[in-house]
Parts: sequence; C-alpha cells; structure tokens
Amino acid sequence: MQHSEARVIVALDYPNQAKAEELVDRLDPTLCRLKVGKEMFTRFGPPFVESLRKRGFEIFLDLKFHDIPNTVAAACDAAADLEVWMMNLHASGGRRMMVAARERLEQRSHKPLLVAVTILTSLSEEDIAEVGFRGEPADNVLRLANLTKAAGLDGVVCSPLEAVEIRRQIGDEFMLVTPGVRPKTATQDDQRRVMTPGEAITAGSSYLVVGRPITAASDPIQALKAINAEIDGQ
Repeated sequence: MQHSEARVIVALDYPNQAKAEELVDRLDPTLCRLKVGKEMFTRFGPPFVESLRKRGFEIFLDLKFHDIPNTVAAACDAAADLEVWMMNLHASGGRRMMVAARERLEQRSHKPLLVAVTILTSLSEEDIAEVGFRGEPADNVLRLANLTKAAGLDGVVCSPLEAVEIRRQIGDEFMLVTPGVRPKTATQDDQRRVMTPGEAITAGSSYLVVGRPITAASDPIQALKAINAEIDGQ
C-alpha cells in the first residue's frame, strides 16, 4: 500500500508522550496516518506534532475548532503552520465560520484538508435530543453535511452509519472521515454508532479513525495490517 492510499488514521490518545512514541515506533507511515487530538496537543504542543511529521507520518490535527469566524480562521491558519495533512472544525459553528476558515487556508501555499464534525459518534439519540437537536441523528448529520458542502469544505467527520446517505446526496468527491469503526473482535468502548472497517468502506467512508483496536493491541502493527487487509478486500 502506498502512503497516499493509507486509509486508516490511528488515534493517538495518550496522557504520556513516551507511551505514544513507543506505539508510533511500532507503526509504519506507509500503512497509516496519525490523529492528534485535544489532550495530546494541549499537553505536548506543536513540537509533538512536528516530531511525528519528522518520522514520516501525515497528521490529522483533531482540535474541532468552534468559535466566532475570525477566531476559527486564525486558529486554522496557525494549525496549518504545522504542515498537517488535515484539520477539523464543528459544522454547528455555522456557514460563516466554515467559509472564513476555508478562505484563510486558501491563501496559503500549503493548504491542509479541512473537514467538519457533524454529530459526535459518542452521542446517542437521547443525547442529541437532550442538547436540543430535533429528529434522528442521521437527519442532523445530513443537514450539517450539506451545510459543510455548501461552505466549500473538503468533507465531514461522521459515523459510518450515515455514509451511504451522504454519498447519495452529496457525491463521491466529498470526503467522509469516520470514527466509530471497530473490528468484529473489538469492544465498542464509548462509541455508540459503529461499523466494522469493511462495512464502513463499503458504505462510502474515505478514511477510518481507529484507536484502541490498534493502540491497545498486543501487536499494533499486525492489528493495523489486519484492518488494512479487510479494507483491501472490499
């Protein structure tokens, strides 16, 4: 598998940098990309992201920006200085916020991919109703995905369960980044809307975010290769 074709994004969710680096040493940048989220970025900062890039990995900076348009645009510009492959923001921040971020990135020679979070995969239907979203999770995901497309972003982060309908409505060029992916042998942990890797690819997912099934495996590289083999078989 060539680097440009790696479709698994390994989620580095560690409170300890040495533990994360120990895992990264066992992975292969031609077989996966890496996701750095809020905890690790807050603890270890830009130098940690730069160290991963120097190892040859492309980075998805998962900070889910959500603020007034100018603030989010400036934050995306600052994140792009790290030469990350992809970053994200919350679609619920609205069209003006997303457009401002996209337009700021378009001014750069290095333009990371920009995707929007729709509905977090940890949220159940009851959770969504409790925070004031009406309708089924899929209805809200589709509404936010269409808004993201209208704002000119590259794609969305969504559950693989919504991928088929997003593909039908928005088309093949729109990127779908899907957490909530678990091999059949893995537990669901705190995810609620899940699929196996093969099911997610068949449904239309572009990239799969996978954490504990790889990071907690006794042999992470073999776990990664097994997921890639399942993807390649679709």
